[in-house]
Amino acid sequence: MSASISQSAGKITTHILQKMKNNKEKIAVLTAYDYSMAKLLDRTGIEVVLVGDSAANVMAGHKTTLPMTLEQMIYHAASVVKGVQKALVVVDLPFGSYQANSKEALYSAVRIMKESGADAVKLEGGREIIESVERIISAGIPVLGHLGLTPQSINKFGTYTVRATDPKEAQQLLEDATLLEEKGCFGIVLEKIPATLGAKVTQSVHIPTIGIGAGNNVDGQVLVLHDMLGITQQFSPRFLRRYANLSADIMSAVKQYINDVKSASFPNENEQY
Repeated sequence: MSASISQSAGKITTHILQKMKNNKEKIAVLTAYDYSMAKLLDRTGIEVVLVGDSAANVMAGHKTTLPMTLEQMIYHAASVVKGVQKALVVVDLPFGSYQANSKEALYSAVRIMKESGADAVKLEGGREIIESVERIISAGIPVLGHLGLTPQSINKFGTYTVRATDPKEAQQLLEDATLLEEKGCFGIVLEKIPATLGAKVTQSVHIPTIGIGAGNNVDGQVLVLHDMLGITQQFSPRFLRRYANLSADIMSAVKQYINDVKSASFPNENEQY
């Protein structure tokens, strides 16, 4: 059996992701926020590492992604880039760093690329941010779009419920996806939308679609690393599959360490000088 496009490639690029879609080869994406985790992820052969503004939730303990600053995203992105050799590293532009105008959006994107060494940026929204998308792409910076549930707009939506369930919103999402493709985005994240719509968007555009709660008929999937590893436990949407229960493993290891310290069994003779 011949090697996949992803396995045969050196550094993953947007061009490689497009070839994967054309070849119907699924794209795997996970988040990372620090050097150690990023290095482990890269060794697995994962195609894309997303430095998500979900760092606000899993790293900083915020209830929403809104508090993340541009400086914080650059810090996390720079840490991740140091640990990655093969995967494409995409960084979220945080809330407030691109919505005001396209000039500010370009400034934010340039800072991320120059100061972190990342490969691309991600923006949430469709037609309302299209000038920012155009300006960033015109500067030579690859852009990943994001439609459906857009967490930075939580205060507008007022809920994290499934988006685009009514025909009007579904049609707008389809039109926004086509617009993002026309303006040069290399892919689109589709979050928490009906599976039938996820499939329809994927068939309608030529660029890769990455789903998170968008069904199986998209070109790839993304999850938050801490959620799928079971480090975080309070977040359990239907689309989340836990592949480990590291919270229990970590707590067990720490409790054993505490016991060993208190019983003076650590360090033993072989663990001292």
